[in-house]
Amino acid sequence: MATMIINYSYTTASLRTRAVDENKNLLFQGAQNIGSLIEEIDRLSLIVYSDSDLYRLLEVGSDDSSANARIYSSLNYISSSNPDISRVYLYGVKDSKATLLARDSTPKRWQGIPAYPDSKVTAEHPVSIQTTHLSHSYGLNFLIPQLPEEQVFTLHRRIEQVPSTNELGYLSIDVKLKALTDIIDQMYEQNQENVYLVDDSGALVYSHHADELGQPLNAAWYDKRISTAGPQMQGYFEENSSVFIYQKLEVPGQSWTLVKQIPGSYLFREAKEAATINILLLALLMVMITALTVIISFRFTAPIKQLTRYMNQVQTGNLEVEIRPAGSDEIGVLTEHFRRMMDTINNLILREYRLELSNKTNELRALQAQINPHFLNNTLQIIGTLALELKVPQIYALLSALAKMMRYSMHNDEKIVTIQNELDHVKAYIELQKERFENKFAFRYDMEEPLRAALMPKMILQPIVENYFKHGFHLSRSDGWIEITAARLESGRMEILIRNNGQSIPPERLEALRQELEQAGPLDIDALKDPVPAREGEIRLSAPGAGIGLSNVLARLRLVCGDDALLQVDNIDTGGVAVRLEFEIMMESERI
Repeated sequence: MATMIINYSYTTASLRTRAVDENKNLLFQGAQNIGSLIEEIDRLSLIVYSDSDLYRLLEVGSDDSSANARIYSSLNYISSSNPDISRVYLYGVKDSKATLLARDSTPKRWQGIPAYPDSKVTAEHPVSIQTTHLSHSYGLNFLIPQLPEEQVFTLHRRIEQVPSTNELGYLSIDVKLKALTDIIDQMYEQNQENVYLVDDSGALVYSHHADELGQPLNAAWYDKRISTAGPQMQGYFEENSSVFIYQKLEVPGQSWTLVKQIPGSYLFREAKEAATINILLLALLMVMITALTVIISFRFTAPIKQLTRYMNQVQTGNLEVEIRPAGSDEIGVLTEHFRRMMDTINNLILREYRLELSNKTNELRALQAQINPHFLNNTLQIIGTLALELKVPQIYALLSALAKMMRYSMHNDEKIVTIQNELDHVKAYIELQKERFENKFAFRYDMEEPLRAALMPKMILQPIVENYFKHGFHLSRSDGWIEITAARLESGRMEILIRNNGQSIPPERLEALRQELEQAGPLDIDALKDPVPAREGEIRLSAPGAGIGLSNVLARLRLVCGDDALLQVDNIDTGGVAVRLEFEIMMESERI
């Protein structure tokens, strides 16, 4: 396209320069031909001076028949000297006689009438050219009505008595416009270009529009560029998407200007045709390039899109996606490496890590943040009241227990802890609750020493224990108890049993809770962020002040200990609730 633009610019500039040069020469030659025509008519008008008999008759004003014959003979010579002369008019001042000779008609004379106004040129300008007009009979129309009208231009000459400037008569020679048309028509391409011949008053001597002849040229480009050009005889300019070339010529009595207008659409037609062909070739080339690009692009992008679909499936959690070979090129090699990578991931990543990746890192942090402000407020009020009233060392123990709980909850970097750590956290919580409820319950635990070093998720036991105080504890009783026991099972598994003698769960709610545990899925982050009250028939076990259900506790347990981890809830026959946890014993694990 750059080549096309440069080539088009160069071609149009070259065509413009060539057209200007050629038409300058053409207009110059045309001006010479027009000048020759006018000079010939002017030379014929001088016969009145070279013909002594005619000149003498004008001086004396004789009116005999021989004089009239001599005048007819002279005018006939002028008329027949050039086939383009239409009419010759002679007026004698001495005898006030007008003679009109038209080609192919009888000469007519009339005496005692004034000279025709257009023929009466002054002594200052004895010769003038009248712009194109319709032919007439010089005031003698009633004598020769048979003469047809036609477009002519007229040379008017004042006949003077030499050596003085006294007038003897006036001679007017009508010349057919065809004389100019034959010259000018050779200078332009009709229906494409325009040529104007303008006199020094701005009137049109010649135009391709017949109705404009003799009328002023109403064109802004003429008034702005040519009429103000000064003495410059030749030049050119561009206006309104056209190129104008002009040539001035001097004719008797005035100056004419020959102007040629070449529309840009015609001047640059060859360049536009070449540009059109180039554009069509370019369009064809672009279609071919686009088709080849689409074909080649599809060949390259199809396996890339397929590989992207594999990656999207992996991103959604489908690590078992079947990855098919994509060829032996670079993309096929990349696909093969991706398949091998997924095989390696599926073979090496443990179930716990895959679950960790699919469940979100912030799940545990969200649970750890569930510390009930109401609980902390009540506890601090109790401690403060005790500090003011009793002033005993027990206050320090309570503060220490509270500090332990807060530190345990705020250490978010530890997501997997030992059972001993979890038990210590529960003991600190129980110590605070004992003070709150005035020792109206007992707490006991029984756990094999080796099991205390086993690993489990953080913040599992304390929410279950807290459930006793939220749903099962009665202030009216003073014989409440809660216990935690742990025992080793077969096949490397263990169980933790949290039991209490509080209020039992209604049967319908217990059944709903068991169904919820059977359908437990990933950890419900929305429940952590925006806790809602338990629905009818649903029992929730939560950290202080939160609505975290047992299903989420089970999900966290399975997140770390495997999908075979269990959480069971039952009522105790003698009254109370038992929560049983069962999971695989983990003695060593990378801290997450």
